[in-house]
Amino acid sequence: MVDPPGKSHSVLKALCRLACLLLLLPAAEPTIAEGDSRPNIVLVLADDLEAGTLPNFPNITQHLVGPGASFERFFVTNSWCCPSRASILRSQHVHSHGVLTNTAPEGGFQRFHEQGLERSTIGTWMRQAGYRTALMGKFLNHYPGKATPETYVPPGWDDWAVPVRALYEEYGYALNENGTVLDYGWEEQDYLSDVLARKARDFITGSGDKPFFLYLAPVGPHNPANPAYRHEEAFESATAPRTPSFNQADVSAEPLWLRSRPPLTPADEAEIDERHRSRLRAMLGVDDLVGAVVRALEESGELDDTYIFFTSDNGFHLGTHRLKQGKTTPYEEAIRVPLVVRGPGVKAGTIPQLGATIDLAPTFAELGGATVPAFAEGRSLVPLLRGRPPSQWRRHVLVEFTRPANRTSARQTPVPAYRALRTERHAYVEYETGERQLYDLHTDPYQLRNLAAGADPGLLRGLAARLAGMAACAGAGCRQADRRE
Repeated sequence: MVDPPGKSHSVLKALCRLACLLLLLPAAEPTIAEGDSRPNIVLVLADDLEAGTLPNFPNITQHLVGPGASFERFFVTNSWCCPSRASILRSQHVHSHGVLTNTAPEGGFQRFHEQGLERSTIGTWMRQAGYRTALMGKFLNHYPGKATPETYVPPGWDDWAVPVRALYEEYGYALNENGTVLDYGWEEQDYLSDVLARKARDFITGSGDKPFFLYLAPVGPHNPANPAYRHEEAFESATAPRTPSFNQADVSAEPLWLRSRPPLTPADEAEIDERHRSRLRAMLGVDDLVGAVVRALEESGELDDTYIFFTSDNGFHLGTHRLKQGKTTPYEEAIRVPLVVRGPGVKAGTIPQLGATIDLAPTFAELGGATVPAFAEGRSLVPLLRGRPPSQWRRHVLVEFTRPANRTSARQTPVPAYRALRTERHAYVEYETGERQLYDLHTDPYQLRNLAAGADPGLLRGLAARLAGMAACAGAGCRQADRRE
């Protein structure tokens, strides 16, 4: 074929390039945003924040809960930090990404890195879609560890500010800032959440015309829950909620790990209340960070074009089910977390459908026009945010927990490995010990009556089959398995 001369040739080349680009774009519905389909996206991921506490925090309440959509039933894939965060980064269940615990060799950053999982995360997807990307705050447990130097920055992130030492102290830590390690001290301005807020502001105001994806991961309210100096006297009279599951009286039908725990003493309860106050104080720093992000977006004229997601990597026990503190259980207090979203076209109110942390990355990808890899197992939440839920949506969520081989407790029976299915009505758990739990959340929302021993055999068989299907699913097959009746 003879090339056409002059301008005709240039026009033809441009048309060819456009056609190629269109073929490469993912097949997806238009995003919520009208006109500009390239909104900014901010994820604020708290650490160990249980559901039900957001009314304590004014910025989150005013800027996110008030104008945003709150998910009533949003769950993690694992109620432990590193497996949960790996699921957020990759949109995979724990059995698929294989980061089973917080520590090497079966978990932690080392496992994530050695498997090459960081080569394809929400950071790389959004960056490939033309977004300016940043991750600031906690990445994965025991990063950078022995696997990489302290200056290591994983692929996919244009801006990187992640603690490499004294992660949870909030003062006296070190940050890897784009390949340079900087030490921070004990002055008020060194408080980690405040440092992240300043860096987030610089990132937002420095993005120019390019859309941005900002993953903000403060460490509050994770133990030891260190507050900023200005918040040390807050919540002086606060006490942990005394829900019906607090210091559960009857555990006779529960698995051995719970039956072996004695009732809480008055001293235990005082310790729990103090821990609750410390956590609330630490969360005030996270709340200030949210306020700083919103102000930066307002001042830069970007607020109306930005989606802000606020959630947590897992929940936390504060006296519920006789647990003085902690997570890693299949109870609602550990697996259900807040999710609040505000942004263009998001209708204020509550969303009742089941959601999971594996849904976050596909949602960001759809909003930003990024391509989701075939291995992703979550669902985009965009139809729910639009107020137009699809006719078929997931009916259950899978939660998996693996006990690390090198961690035991001399005083208490540890929580054994388990797989759990959270349906619209039931919570069903199978432990590696052979024990089971079943709760009807319509009649027993605080999970006080384990029905497994006397439940209808047909119900148990059905739940077990659905759980087995979820535990064996992969990729798009998980979006079939999670709808099984």
